Amino acid sequence: MKKSDITSIKLAPEGKKRIAWADKDMSVLQLIRSEFSKKKPLKGLTLAACLHVTTETANLMRTLRAGGAEVHLCAANPLSTNDAVAASLVKDHGIHVYARRGENNKVYYQHMMQNLDAKPHITMDDGGDQIHLLHTKRKELLNHVIGSTEETTTGVVRLQAMEREGALQIPVVAVNESKTKHMFDNRYGTGQSTMDGIIRATNVLLAGRVVVIAGYGWCGRGAAMRAAGLGARVIVTEVDAFKGLEAVMDGFEVKTMEQAAPEGDVFVTLTGNKHVIRGEHFKRMKDGAIVCNSGHFDIELNLKELKKLSKSKKLVRDFVEEFTLRGGRNIRVIGEGRLVNLVAADGHPASVMDMSFANQALAAEFIAKNHNRMKAAVHVLPEKLDRRIAELKLRSMKVGIDKLTPEQVKYMNTWKEGT
Repeated sequence: MKKSDITSIKLAPEGKKRIAWADKDMSVLQLIRSEFSKKKPLKGLTLAACLHVTTETANLMRTLRAGGAEVHLCAANPLSTNDAVAASLVKDHGIHVYARRGENNKVYYQHMMQNLDAKPHITMDDGGDQIHLLHTKRKELLNHVIGSTEETTTGVVRLQAMEREGALQIPVVAVNESKTKHMFDNRYGTGQSTMDGIIRATNVLLAGRVVVIAGYGWCGRGAAMRAAGLGARVIVTEVDAFKGLEAVMDGFEVKTMEQAAPEGDVFVTLTGNKHVIRGEHFKRMKDGAIVCNSGHFDIELNLKELKKLSKSKKLVRDFVEEFTLRGGRNIRVIGEGRLVNLVAADGHPASVMDMSFANQALAAEFIAKNHNRMKAAVHVLPEKLDRRIAELKLRSMKVGIDKLTPEQVKYMNTWKEGT
């Protein structure tokens, strides 16, 4: 089995510096790593992670390694890999990495297969591709895997569909459902990093522009909030009545994509679904419209239909392709429709990923300890562990909160005391 497949080991010194920089802002993961180093809760286990190969992910891999695991890592997206980070993980931390930035689809799946060749006991996913492969082309490994984790809304949706159909063969902890993950990573991390990616790629001023946010889940909430904070007029599109109503009450315009298409200057999809922006929408967009995706997969934009509508395509800036429609209008697509915050920027800030990856580390430990009692289903990390992460984060921020008095505890647990 090939131990690693990276762009160049010579990039390791730069990667080492980047990993150390991110680690300074990941205090909760530092505490867990210190604890793991002493207790070795993952000793004797092999772990295969399919995640974005970033500086923050590197510090999670270091933590799992400190816990005693043999760690293998491949990319969850062909354009999200930091090659310097990958090199440092191999050279400085003994992690087996199969990831090269810009790898084609064939290599992407080849790397995933190499990851699974390690015969892991625990897998980690960001989007569900690896666990899908495990249940389709690598079924022989299912009896060896004791559990898995999933970090994204997209992946959780896929897993829930598998469970409903009776296809899920192993227990999976849906890390994305932890409050310290989706309420912070999705809202504050995605919100800031999405706008960062758009601005870096285009250098466009968002103030005074119309930004269309497709989807008002936690990621959409964050992106809408940040776009509005930068002075944009925000239009939200939704398919869920509750979320549409929430967006209205939060002060945003809510329209159908057909209505929003002629008005928008910048379009961002964050739904976890496919073909949210289609040919009929591209036809209605104004000249110079910018389109991007911050959902996990590039299928949120139907770029095949855009190509059919276009007479030419050219790269006009790093990460920005300009499609010229037959009528002469131009539509600009960032990062081939892939995750804009990772293609054109650095992804989530380390302080946010600190909580997400604390969940991942504790989920791996939870599976190691409890897999014999877990059925093949989608599980949620126990609230006490989620709360522990929140408490550790507050402590690291030097923020104190009150405690209930004995009298208050008694009052909250009885029905006999009235007003």
